[in-house]
Amino acid sequence: MRTALIGTAAALLALLTVGCGGPSADLFVLERSGSIPGARLTMVVGDGGTVRCNGAREREISSRQLIDARAVAGDLNGDEKEPGPAREFLTLPPSKYTILRYRIQTEFGKVAFSDSSRPQPPVFFAAAKLARELAKKVCGLPR
Repeated sequence: MRTALIGTAAALLALLTVGCGGPSADLFVLERSGSIPGARLTMVVGDGGTVRCNGAREREISSRQLIDARAVAGDLNGDEKEPGPAREFLTLPPSKYTILRYRIQTEFGKVAFSDSSRPQPPVFFAAAKLARELAKKVCGLPR
């Protein structure tokens, strides 16, 4: 009886700890390059409210920044009925006046564009803005 009780308690404890304390999934990985100082950036945004810039340690982002990051990931991915640009692997060519280039990998696909690509869906502008905000305000980078 006692052995069965200990076994049951161990099984319950195992069930309670499954999924706890593990790393959260990544929302997206953004790579930025360009012709200006500080353009190079590799950013991993996690669904647990963290960002990692250029391989440095993870840093916490604000609730608003996490909501913005989730919105960007959702708009990039879309769904099966209305696929977003990442599911369609959208690549927009740069113009000759390009300063910054972006590549974003999500769970469902990837996109590539530059600051001069036309026509850009609104989510590309939102992703570029979020990348700049997180790089400067959270990671302490100049750009």
